[in-house]
Amino acid sequence: MTITTRTERYATGGAGKLLDIHAPIRPSGQRDDRCVLLWHGMGPDEREVMASLAREIAGFGPTVLVPDWRSDRPDGGREHLTDALRFARDHVAAFTGGTGRLVLAGWSAGAAAALGVTLRPDVVGGWRPAAVVGVAGGYRRPAPTTGTAPLHAVGRAVAPIPVRLVHGTTDEIVPVDSSRELHEALLAHGWDSELSEPVTDHAGVLGCVYDPAAHRCLATDEPSVSRIGRETARLIAGAVSPSR
Repeated sequence: MTITTRTERYATGGAGKLLDIHAPIRPSGQRDDRCVLLWHGMGPDEREVMASLAREIAGFGPTVLVPDWRSDRPDGGREHLTDALRFARDHVAAFTGGTGRLVLAGWSAGAAAALGVTLRPDVVGGWRPAAVVGVAGGYRRPAPTTGTAPLHAVGRAVAPIPVRLVHGTTDEIVPVDSSRELHEALLAHGWDSELSEPVTDHAGVLGCVYDPAAHRCLATDEPSVSRIGRETARLIAGAVSPSR
């Protein structure tokens, strides 16, 4: 499937921030009502780190939005994240050509941000995503969107939605126990939670490798790593099935 990418600016602060829109070119008359908002991890404006995964997700049908946000701001990035979410909510119907269902997903600190909003919808006016996906997230620390650790928010009176977690078993940046602990807590409170544990590290779960010289994760053509990234993309795209 051919994927197109265009960049827009979402309103936040003064000049706003950049956001990439990865969309499949569909046959005439074909629609997919799924849209994924995908947050990168800790760092300043690293949407390109998520680009290869975003295109893989779009290859399975959904439109994928990847915004820049800065974790080094005094608020930890909360304004950027919630304003990007507002942009996605305002435009999801236009992106999908219908009513649109928004899946919230993130990697590392972005995963904690996504789970934070899901477990504390009061911070975004009670809004709920169709599903949420956390990739290699640290859930014991306060989420940048809420200030509350997702693990500590599981017991709140919130209606469950589908939760999909992915975490590499050789992750030394955020150990896999973080996702295992959250998964067990969600199940204990009646949530529809699934955990996938590929044999890979913090970058590999994206289908990327970490480059120490560049101090960031980069796309790779290594088949074994690319395969894991494709499976992560499949899981995110499949968090909800397309409406027919």
